[in-house]
Amino acid sequence: MNVPAGWIRSELLLICGSLLSLIAILGIVASLLMRERNDALLSATRAASNIVRLIEADVVRSAELYDASINGMINAWQHERLRQLPDDLRHQVLFDRAAAAPYKGDLLLLDQNGNVLADSLPGARREENFADRPFFQHHRDSNLPGLHISQPFKARWGFKDWCISFSRRLSGPNGEFLGVAGAAMRLAYFKPLFRSQSLGPDSSLSLMNTQGVLLVREPVEADEDQTGTVMAGNANYQHILELPEGSFVGMSVEHRHRHLYTFSRVRGLPLVVVISQPESAVYAAWQRNALLVGSATGVLCLGILWLTVLLRRELRRRQRAENILAGLAATDALTGLPNRRQLDLTLASEWSRAQRCGDPLSLLMIDVDHFRRFNERHGHLGGDKALRQVAQCIAGNARRAGDFAARYGGEEFLLILPNTERQGALAMAETIRQAIMTLPAVEHDQQAITVSIGVTTASVSKHDDLSAFIESADKALYNAKHHGRNRVEFIDYAQTPTARAV
Repeated sequence: MNVPAGWIRSELLLICGSLLSLIAILGIVASLLMRERNDALLSATRAASNIVRLIEADVVRSAELYDASINGMINAWQHERLRQLPDDLRHQVLFDRAAAAPYKGDLLLLDQNGNVLADSLPGARREENFADRPFFQHHRDSNLPGLHISQPFKARWGFKDWCISFSRRLSGPNGEFLGVAGAAMRLAYFKPLFRSQSLGPDSSLSLMNTQGVLLVREPVEADEDQTGTVMAGNANYQHILELPEGSFVGMSVEHRHRHLYTFSRVRGLPLVVVISQPESAVYAAWQRNALLVGSATGVLCLGILWLTVLLRRELRRRQRAENILAGLAATDALTGLPNRRQLDLTLASEWSRAQRCGDPLSLLMIDVDHFRRFNERHGHLGGDKALRQVAQCIAGNARRAGDFAARYGGEEFLLILPNTERQGALAMAETIRQAIMTLPAVEHDQQAITVSIGVTTASVSKHDDLSAFIESADKALYNAKHHGRNRVEFIDYAQTPTARAV
């Protein structure tokens, strides 16, 4: 069954409209989710940056406090009269500022050989040499006057935990090396500060120096203190050294999954503060929201698809209904053949095609003989049955794709034979006549059903007239009836007086 082009366009418009709607919805939702994802990353980075700045400020403040103690100790030692003071008073003058330093370690004043000139511990001055310490060797071998921060080391006295030292060089009038003034700071100072920050699971806060040595990390990985671990070969650390501050996402060596790293170098000091957060924690809230929005969007898209399927099904049902109605409108209800309206349309179409192409066109007009008498003998029900049998016989013999059989009216039928010459048309007519004679006889009636057939053939030109062509077939049928019925008569359309009427 042919589907009208309008219906095909309607289905295409429905499907394309639904697909465009789905694409638009998915595009909008995806865009919003990506924007929220970027906002989540930005928010996590901003929060981490605030913590980094807080830690950086505290480190700078502590370093300034220790540096003030060292400078005070140096300035006091340069006064000659200090050496004439009693030991307890000299001790108070040298180390009074050190008492305010949090988590302070030892404060030392060393001579050019590394021997202790003064220290902050109460009691007698220690007899010990520090010439083997890296911070002492640094100042001895370099005349740089700035504050030096050492690598982490374990204290020899007191708490004996990890420390770093702040130290300055003592130089003579001509820049000669006179000794070192230094103060040790216990790294345990940073642990409660780091722990006070709100960090999620698998997150960490670290302080390291620019040589890649880890000073403090909280929380401690696997309950193992990693202070002093060299991380210079870590790709993440190499990335941290490229900029003074920033953030990036990289693979965590410890956890084997991606982390967000936010870092900043401590102002004026060779130290770096780093916060590491797992990417899953950064996007945890976003993932929950994305799951909710994605589920709702999926349900909406499935609803649209389901409605599209339902609408398409209804369109198909309507198509079938209209095709059935169109078929009924073009079909004779009694015989099942095309009706007169469909016959007129087809005949006009074939006539126009024959005019364009110059092909021959034949027409058979078939009439059931003595049909009124048949109806009188068998009634209208019997007559209707006979007409159906005749129609089926005509249609059954018109096997070519272009052949068209239709009910012309009453007991008359027409058979259009495109591209058929006289001999072919007469042979078809004779075949149909004989086939109808072999139809099963009606009960209690031995008389066979017969038909008379009028045949005409035309090689159509643009000046020929269709009504004259039909009239030729009608005249041929009249001759067949006049000459005794149950026969075939032919009239050449070109020989009729009305042919080529303008």
